Amino acid sequence: MRIVIDPDSPTAPFEQLKRQVLEQVRGGTLIAGTKLPTVRALAEELGLAANTVAKSYRELETLGAIETRGRLGSFVAAVGDASMAAAERAATEYVAVVRGLGLADEVARRLVDAAIRGA
Repeated sequence: MRIVIDPDSPTAPFEQLKRQVLEQVRGGTLIAGTKLPTVRALAEELGLAANTVAKSYRELETLGAIETRGRLGSFVAAVGDASMAAAERAATEYVAVVRGLGLADEVARRLVDAAIRGA
């Protein structure tokens, strides 16, 4: 697992770590069952606080990308990255709401584009 934290980035270190792990899971670099470094070991390697790495791991676990097996440690989940399924559900719900409001699909697209630019 190769992680690079940019201290000058406006993105918080925990978010940088989370995104890079997700990219590696999605890209197949980290495959199901791969054991991740311990929170303490990764924090030391990256020069981060252990709480920062722990926060990333918790969020990755919530997304379904990793799983913690007690004293055995954290591993890439067998299901992989469940965030895509969650995003698909959110998109489907969004379309239903927008159409329920009587708005055209093109308006829905503009709203999404504006939200992405503003994020």
